[in-house]
Order: sequence, then C-alpha cells, then structure tokens
Amino acid sequence: MQKAAKTNPTQPKRLSTIEKWDIETDVAIVGYGGAGACAAIEAADADAKVTLFELASDGGGSTALSSGEVYYGGHGGTPIQKACGFEDSTENMFKYLMASIGPTADEAKVRNYCENSLAHYQWMVDKGAVYKHSFHDRRAIIPMTDDGLLYSGNEKTWPYSEQATPCPRGHALEIEGDNGGPLLWKIISEQVQKRGVDIRYDARVLTLIADDNNAVHGLVVRIDQQELNVKARGGVVLSAGGFCMNQPMLEKYAPKLARGNYPVGNPGDTGTGILMGMGVGANAINMNEGFISMPFYPPAETTSGIFVNAQGQRFVSEDSYHSRVAHYVLQQPQGRVYLIQHADDDYTPPPLLNADIAGTGETIEELEEELKLPIGMLKHTVKYYNQHAANGEDPLFHKAAEWLKPIEPPFVGLDCSADRGVILPYFTLGGLETQPSGEVLNLNGDIIPGLYAAGRTAAGVPRTGEGYNSGTSVGDATFSGRLAGKAAATRKT
Repeated sequence: MQKAAKTNPTQPKRLSTIEKWDIETDVAIVGYGGAGACAAIEAADADAKVTLFELASDGGGSTALSSGEVYYGGHGGTPIQKACGFEDSTENMFKYLMASIGPTADEAKVRNYCENSLAHYQWMVDKGAVYKHSFHDRRAIIPMTDDGLLYSGNEKTWPYSEQATPCPRGHALEIEGDNGGPLLWKIISEQVQKRGVDIRYDARVLTLIADDNNAVHGLVVRIDQQELNVKARGGVVLSAGGFCMNQPMLEKYAPKLARGNYPVGNPGDTGTGILMGMGVGANAINMNEGFISMPFYPPAETTSGIFVNAQGQRFVSEDSYHSRVAHYVLQQPQGRVYLIQHADDDYTPPPLLNADIAGTGETIEELEEELKLPIGMLKHTVKYYNQHAANGEDPLFHKAAEWLKPIEPPFVGLDCSADRGVILPYFTLGGLETQPSGEVLNLNGDIIPGLYAAGRTAAGVPRTGEGYNSGTSVGDATFSGRLAGKAAATRKT
C-alpha cells in the first residue's frame, strides 16, 4: 500500500482537488500572538466571521514573551510624551525611523506607521492599555519600574541625533518588572474573547489552498490527527511569527544571525508562515536581517567603557543601543571583542552579559599583554580616547559627553566575543513582502488574492539590528495585524 504524501507548507493544496470544506469562515488567521489577536479584533469589528488557528495549547506567541514596549510618537506627542515634557512631530519620527532603519526601510510602511501612531496608541488605550505619565531617565534595556516612557533605540546616538531631534518613544505598560508582555497579551486576548472569535488550539496549519493562479481560498489544518480543509471567504492572514527557532532555515537565510545563542521567540517561530507564502509565489525579503543584542548594560556606567577588536581598536560608539553594538560586534575580524573598563575593588561584570574576565592590569600594557593584542595598539587607543574624553569629546565615534570620562587604572577586559559565552539574544526580521495594508505580494510585485501577512511573518517596519528600536516589533505586529485583519474582512465574499 502506497504511503500518502506528507503535506508540505511550500506545496499548496490545489482548489480543484477539494471535495468538501470541513470548516468555513470569512477570515482564517494562522497564529494567535499579538499580530493574530489584533487581526482578529479588527476583522470581527468589521462583522466578519473569524477563525483563529494556534499551534500551541494557548495563545500569546512572542508578544507575551516580550517586554510589551510599543514605539509610539508623532502628532505633537502622545499624552505620556507631552506630560513628560517632550514634543514629537510626525515628520521627526519619520525622519528618525528612516535614518535608523537605513536603505532597507520600506518608506510607505514607515510613513503609514508614523502617521497612524497616535491613533494606534489610542486604540490600545481604548482596549485597556494603561501607561503611567512618567519618564524613565536611566539607560535601560527593559525598565524594571512602572514608568511609561523611555528611550528605546539610538535616538540620542550619532549620526541619528543629527538627522532627527532625539525623542523617547518607547511606551511601557504601567507594571513593575519584566512583566509588560504578559500584561499586554492579557489585555488584547480579552478583547478577542469578548468578540466570540472561534479559536482552535493545538491546530497545526499545514499549507494553503490555492487555485491554479495561486489565489488563496483557504488552508489545510491538522486537528486531532485529522487534516481538515478550511474555506476562507475573505482570506488567510499569516501571523505565525518569524523563523528564529528553525536552525536550518536560519543558517540558510541569516548565517550571521545564527551566531547568536539565545533565540527570542516561542516554539512556533519556525518560519512555517513564511514558507506557506513562498509556496504560492510570495516574495520573501530581508531574510538575512534580524535583531541581535549584547546586553552590556545595566549598569548604565558600562557605557563609559570602550569596545575594542582583535587589533585593539574601537569600532562603535558605546552609547549605541545594545542591538547596534551587537550588530558591529559580529562584523569584527577574527571575531574577538573586548570591553575595556576601570575596575575598582568591588568591580563585578554586567549581570546580563555573561562575559568572562579575559584580562586585568595595573597598566594598559599589562592588560594588552593578557588580552594578546598587538603590542602598542590598545595603549594607543586608550591614550587617544582618554585625551579627548577629558575634554568631553569623541572625534572618532561621537559618544555623547555624558558618558565620556578617561578610563583610569586598574583596568579590566571582558571577553565579548560572540563564540565565548557572552549572551547574544536574537530574532529574525525577514518575511513576506506586503503592502502597508497587509496584502502579500508575489515576485512581480502583484497582490496574491486572498493572502495577508502581519507581524514577523511579514517584513514590516523594523528591518535591521544596526538601527533597531525596542517597541517597533510589538508596535509593528499589533499595527500590521490590525490592518491585515481589516483588509481580509473587507474582501469577504
């Protein structure tokens, strides 16, 4: 007896082979995280019948695992920005994001995100999000206080600080500790439940159902060991996350990112949604890019140290956001990187970094020898840095004056090389190419009828680790999910 062929996400099931529909709905959503939840809310509010398919036994996705920060701004400022004394124009926000994202930025998406940022903030507040009107004025990766506003990117870092007026846009929910993600998920999932959305857990979507022209009409899902055909009259929204949990896919598309050692995501981030889109001719873009972090602060004082490579030379401004530093760490020759600091009697390495002490010295020559750096190079680097830091200057990398002070003996060098134990969290930023409204595009730039994508399944607003801003991923996921859900509901037939 011939064994049935295994259903493959890159091989859609053809509409002509469907003998019956097991489930019928207006909008079928794949993945119940932040993007999928917001897509469901908007589709249900547009009077569409919505069915959510979630691989796990509960929802949340990577949004529930995040810090819950959302990047808002523009329009003169959000109520929190204004209360904390910051004014933020939409054009200023747009200029900054375009500069920080760089040449891979999708101008239309960035413009749409900025122009609708205040409305998205209000939408979230209307759904139950609460933000305290207070500013977290300390350098932080995740605020452990309940403050509502913080700098969450490279806004104050050169060269971006010269291209747009620095303004904090990271908005954190009013809760102490690293608990923002679970709270945000609680808020939006309750909204989904209020609308009576049909949620199917333990449901593995296997592939799409498409006609001979690759227009999408539904999907195939496995529930209780049975493969079921699902008809989606409006369309299918792919919001199944990225591919940071798929090592072969990571090594194929984003080999530099694969050098990270701590994937930030949920077990469902295997790229299945992206592969299903590719199976019907969707264009997958930005696949080599991702967020990667080197959590060298807190404490904030580590910013006064300097990073050097195997040649004993600096390569980045240390007041850069942690993701920007990690981006440049991975580019260094021979892969060796050290953080040079002053070490007093009670010195301890940064707690989140997990970096070993590679060398110490009462003189810079002793440290240079212990780190096995070229003779004289570290000495020259530190001497040059100290001379200018004493005057509040950094001619090479333009570190902000508040972090500039000479590095005095005794010295310590922490091993921040990517393959020597330092923590390098990462997730992917590549995905399906979409219009700002969520329609998936094929290789010719044409819309694939009936197919939408949101969150990390799509290539959205954030595109690089070099200029990444915390809050843009959750912000983009919730915002793009809303747009995709609304577009699919409007198309229902």
